[in-house]
Amino acid sequence: MALPIIRLHPQRHKRTQGGHPWVYSNEIVTEDAAVKTSAPGDLVEFRTHDKQLIGKGSFNSKTLIAGRIFTRRAAENIDGNFIRTRLSDALALRTKLVAEPYYRLVHAEADALPGLIVDRFGPHLSVQLNTAGMEKLWPLVEEALMGLLAPESIVLRNDSASRALEGLAREVKIVRGTGGGPVEVRENGLTYFADLHGGQKTGWYFDQRDNRALVARYARDAANVLDLYCNAGGFALLAARAGTRSVTGVDSSEAALEIATKSAAHNDLATKCRFHRADVFEDLERRNKAGEKFEVVIADPPAFIKSRKDMTSGARGYRKLAKLAASVTAQKGMLFIASCSYNMELPSFTEQIARGLFEAGRTGRILHTVFAAPDHPVHPHLPESAYLKGMLIGLD
Repeated sequence: MALPIIRLHPQRHKRTQGGHPWVYSNEIVTEDAAVKTSAPGDLVEFRTHDKQLIGKGSFNSKTLIAGRIFTRRAAENIDGNFIRTRLSDALALRTKLVAEPYYRLVHAEADALPGLIVDRFGPHLSVQLNTAGMEKLWPLVEEALMGLLAPESIVLRNDSASRALEGLAREVKIVRGTGGGPVEVRENGLTYFADLHGGQKTGWYFDQRDNRALVARYARDAANVLDLYCNAGGFALLAARAGTRSVTGVDSSEAALEIATKSAAHNDLATKCRFHRADVFEDLERRNKAGEKFEVVIADPPAFIKSRKDMTSGARGYRKLAKLAASVTAQKGMLFIASCSYNMELPSFTEQIARGLFEAGRTGRILHTVFAAPDHPVHPHLPESAYLKGMLIGLD
């Protein structure tokens, strides 16, 4: 079946035609009938002003990112077979990357499925549909996931802020299975627990898997570790298992701390781990005044910069966090600090961390600059998909 044609203005097609997967609303010829008659999420063809094919994808005239390219092949249809093939490709890649079936299975544009996030927890799946186009394709996605993996449960974590921008309702619902409790996460030799229904994001941060293992190596002989924004204990428990004598986790979420405590007990690490509910900045101020020091400090905060208007305040937040975290890091200690704000690019992040260290009166050296684990691949034309960055710093 022929798809409606959305044309781009002359000279405004080059970026998308050159490989970028998004079409912005100001690049589109709005006078065309297809623009006026298409419903949010409809499949269309994107073409240059002189009607050369750019690609096929979903269209939503009500959003700034109006178009999402799924394929650039004229003969390829976005149907059930297309979805199954893309999911099969994503699964084959993850099987090579991660030993056990606990990973991000689909990372949106980087896996050529714009708007779709799928995290796999063994027999359980946590799914986000972040665009109107993917919302309409959900029946095909669900069918393909059932045929490919036969999961016991699927939770739709459709509560992201991006859905509101697409004109979609924000909700969380179980579409397969019963849900109703934390599920296991096996990672780096430990068994954690994650709440797919009520936890942050999709329930677990697989993107920090490799970075948790890196920090644990440096925490092996540490007397004590402070894990800030510890969430469900990903960094804390692995540091404890590595040989750290005492680990303190701090987070503002009581629910996350309950799961972290459960995971610690399950792994026989409860005697090493203490979890404390507090605002991280207030907690650091208190510890600094009390003269507390930790040989390893981990700071993995939520995004301080959710949009460009937050750049000034967000940069100030990262600088302050670095200052306070460095102030409670022992002499010759290690500081790991990360940002998941894609608007905060690595050079700017590095600058703010350096300024924070200077304000704390500390010097040191960056030992590792890290990014997301490879099951969160980066689209080569989409810098926004390279959102996570972090540094492990050895302090003098």
